[in-house]
Amino acid sequence: MIKTLFINSKKAVNQCLINKIKVMKNIKTIYFLLIGVLISLMSGCEIQENFEYQNSGSTGEIGVNAWEYIQSSDSLVLLEAAIRRVGLESIYQGMDAKTFIAPTNTAFEEYLAANLYASLDDVPVPILRNTLKYHIVKDVVLFTDPDLADSNNPIAYDTENGQIMFLSHNTNYQGQVNEGTSKQWTIVTSNLVPTNGAMHIVSSIVYFSAPASNLNIPDPSVKTDTIYPKHDAYINGGSNSGVNYGRDIIMKVKNVSDNGNYDRKAYMMFDLNEFDKEGVITDVRLDMAVKFTAAKGVGMNLFAVNDTLWNESSLTFDNATLPTGNPVASLTTTKINTFAFDVTDFFNGLDSRQLVSFVLDGEAGTDETDEFATKENTSLNAPMLIATIASGNNVLDLTTNTGFSVTSGETYVLSSEVLEVTGAAAADIIFTVEEIPQNGWLIRGADILKAGDRLTQLDVNSKNLVYISNGSGTGDAIVLSARDRAGSSLESFSLDITIQ
Repeated sequence: MIKTLFINSKKAVNQCLINKIKVMKNIKTIYFLLIGVLISLMSGCEIQENFEYQNSGSTGEIGVNAWEYIQSSDSLVLLEAAIRRVGLESIYQGMDAKTFIAPTNTAFEEYLAANLYASLDDVPVPILRNTLKYHIVKDVVLFTDPDLADSNNPIAYDTENGQIMFLSHNTNYQGQVNEGTSKQWTIVTSNLVPTNGAMHIVSSIVYFSAPASNLNIPDPSVKTDTIYPKHDAYINGGSNSGVNYGRDIIMKVKNVSDNGNYDRKAYMMFDLNEFDKEGVITDVRLDMAVKFTAAKGVGMNLFAVNDTLWNESSLTFDNATLPTGNPVASLTTTKINTFAFDVTDFFNGLDSRQLVSFVLDGEAGTDETDEFATKENTSLNAPMLIATIASGNNVLDLTTNTGFSVTSGETYVLSSEVLEVTGAAAADIIFTVEEIPQNGWLIRGADILKAGDRLTQLDVNSKNLVYISNGSGTGDAIVLSARDRAGSSLESFSLDITIQ
């Protein structure tokens, strides 16, 4: 209910802004539209709208510059407001010819809702400025250009924020932004030709996201070692709090009020000494075979408890050690056959191989039913702790760590010129963010990275990482560690940032 009210309030705020600007510029809108219609009639232009691409050399000349057109369009009110807020009017009305990717009001509304911003005023100016600069290509790109004649042939262009944008069209002649990357978008209106370049309309805020590496794919020489629980059972609260379910072939999980008649938690105990294969353990995950999930898209949390004296034949809600503190791993429920929890950090934090107890519990108050196989189940896999074991024989080397300088409030795109680790393929060198910057944001694609997030040298090499200064301080740093898929590693190091 609260979330719905919050989203509705956002829409109300933005609709108020849209209506206000619409009223102020009705006369200007009619003026520019009449000019556009007259020019179109005289020149026989072909504005490619609703994906209707014509095989002609003509273009949709609109007779005004990009800034004037944006001000005249009711569907671009929020784009106009965003440009004014960050002070980029001069680029949109300048004489240097560029290609302007113009997101609609709907695009901005979805962006604000997805990022929990109530209005444009809540978006940090440096982040909003970087977003808009990515939507400006430093070249004139029309889909009538011979270079773009072939379908599904994305061409890279430099943007104003320092990253690249791929432009192309598919076999249906629908324009594409960033085809072939991790995220692509379809252009809804193309080949508008302002007096200072080209313009294409999109219904989403777009961003660059290089093809993602699967960080869980091991080196071919890597082995795995699997162990199974010594004990597993679930407990039930309320009137069933004294009942033992240790002989059941499923474990039920549900969180309604934490300890009521329908509250259930799953318990598992493992002996980590059973990992006996030689090598370096680089990752550990817990796989839970799903018999049923309501898949509401809510949290499922894995906790560690200090009690390793219980056994499945006597465990009840009344005598169980209940979880406290933060979970060691979490995921969002979906319709899949196996829930996999990454417990690597928990494993690395232990002083020695030992008995460990895990408790699986649903997000508080979500009332979702989930059921998992126990070790007694003959039709589904038992819970499994799976360790990835590597040789650790590679040698990683931090060959480049120059740091970089950025203007206060502006953006810097990372590359191998400032950060490079060698000793394995770029996609196989995995960085972990140990400490985030304090005076800015480290962004990959549309995600602001946080401590514990992982990225690769390939992300760096393909300019998929952006640092944005928040406008404060004279310096900053990003602390990273690195390893490869064969188990070799580098200790934490600092990538230093000078803010000018």
